[in-house]
Amino acid sequence: MPEPRCAYFIADSHLGQGSDESNRSRERDLLSFFDRVRDERAALYVNGDLFDFWFEYGHAIPKRFVRVLQALGDLRRQGVPILYVGGNHDFWIGEYLARELDVSFTDQPQTLALQGRKIFLAHGDGLGPGDHGYKVLKRVLRNGVARGLFRWIHPDIGIPLAGAFSHTSRHHAPRPSVSDEDLRDRLAGPRFAEGFDAVVLGHFHRPVHLREGGRDFVVLGDWITRRTVLRLVDGAFELMEFRGV
Repeated sequence: MPEPRCAYFIADSHLGQGSDESNRSRERDLLSFFDRVRDERAALYVNGDLFDFWFEYGHAIPKRFVRVLQALGDLRRQGVPILYVGGNHDFWIGEYLARELDVSFTDQPQTLALQGRKIFLAHGDGLGPGDHGYKVLKRVLRNGVARGLFRWIHPDIGIPLAGAFSHTSRHHAPRPSVSDEDLRDRLAGPRFAEGFDAVVLGHFHRPVHLREGGRDFVVLGDWITRRTVLRLVDGAFELMEFRGV
């Protein structure tokens, strides 16, 4: 199948976080955005934390995300390529996306070759130097033992409980005083040295796009306040706010 001429990247919708009104608004805009992806026959990259929490039990998944899940499945049935990279809130996604929706999922950073660009794609949590305590916690939570133990908790208890504690993962982003340039040097500098010409991250909830010497550093912002999306066409990136179809 030929490579799509256009690709879109989004991150940090955190569906399930906040008020019902806020969630309905984000869901409505996401569904409208998915319509655009379909109409443009683009590829879609979901770079983590589409959901504020996700866990798959043997016979249950969180029920409030049905419309978004159905829309992802519809995109796949119409031939839209989708890659979902897990973040620090939805890394416990299991086989459901691949088995039922045909959506590719990974919880590891990815190397993408698109439109002549070599792209490092990662959610961004635990990336770069420091924050050793969180990196240890991340390894613990993502192992099979933790997943197995959590599965023993009934969904009606486990899902609300995890949602109540999910705010603790929001403390692992640089303070606002960290400049965009410092963020680029810390997180993208090593990747540029490895030969990547673009680094695309989520997690930090601030839209950043820095271009220099043919290299792009992008932080995707979020869908909680800004509805930011990254568009790649003919090898050129554009970070913008989604305004509807």
